[in-house]
Amino acid sequence: MNLRDKQITVGKVVTILPESKEIFKKVGIDFCCGGHRFLTSAIDEGDLDAEFIYSQLEKLYEERDKEVKAATDKIDEDPHRLTVLIEHKHHGYLREVLPRVLDLLSTLVRVHGPQHRELFQVYQLFGRLKTELEQHLLKEEMFLFPELTKGENQVKIKELSHEIIKEHESAGEILKSLREITKDYTVPSDGCETYYKTFSLLEDIESDLHEHIHLENNILLKEYDYRSK
Repeated sequence: MNLRDKQITVGKVVTILPESKEIFKKVGIDFCCGGHRFLTSAIDEGDLDAEFIYSQLEKLYEERDKEVKAATDKIDEDPHRLTVLIEHKHHGYLREVLPRVLDLLSTLVRVHGPQHRELFQVYQLFGRLKTELEQHLLKEEMFLFPELTKGENQVKIKELSHEIIKEHESAGEILKSLREITKDYTVPSDGCETYYKTFSLLEDIESDLHEHIHLENNILLKEYDYRSK
C-alpha cells in the first residue's frame, strides 16, 4: 500500500492503520467527519509537515506488516498468534464501526430517502450485513479459534471452517451489492457531510473485510478450504 498516493483518503489510512488516529490527533487532522478528504488535501490545508506525517505513517505500516508476517510465518506452529491478530485488528474494528454506520444510514434515509430511494436498499443490506457479521465474529471467537488453537478435533475444525468460509462468501455478496447500488460509493450532488462520511466508512468496511477474509481463507483456513479441493 502506497501511503503517499494522492488518492488515498484520511479515512482509508485509519482503516488500514487504526493506530494512525494518534498521529492525526497530534497534528490536527480530522479523521472522523473529515475522513472522506484526501490525505494530501488535509496536509496542505493545515500547512502541515508532510514528510513527518508520511514517515510516521510508513513506520506504523512497516510495524504492522512485520506483525502480520510474524503471525502468518508461524501459522503451522501456532495458529493462535494469527487468531489474536485477527481479533485485535479486525473484530475490534467491526464492533466499533458497524453500529456507528447503521446510525448514520438511519439518518441518511430519513433526510435523503425521499430523493434517493436506493438508500432504503443500502440500509436494508447493511443491516443484514451487520447482523450476520456480529454472529460471525462470535462464532469464530467462541468455537473456531479455540478449536484451531487446540488442533485436536480435525473433523470439528473442518466443519466450522466450511461454515465460516460460506459466511465470508455471503458477506462478499452483500458488499458487492452495496457497491453496485451506491455506484461505487459515489455521493450525489445534493449529498451532505453525513453522506460523505457514511459512504467513506462503508468503503472502509469493505476494505477491512477484504483483508480480514484474506487472512482467514487464504492463510488460517487454507488447508480446510473446500473450494480449493
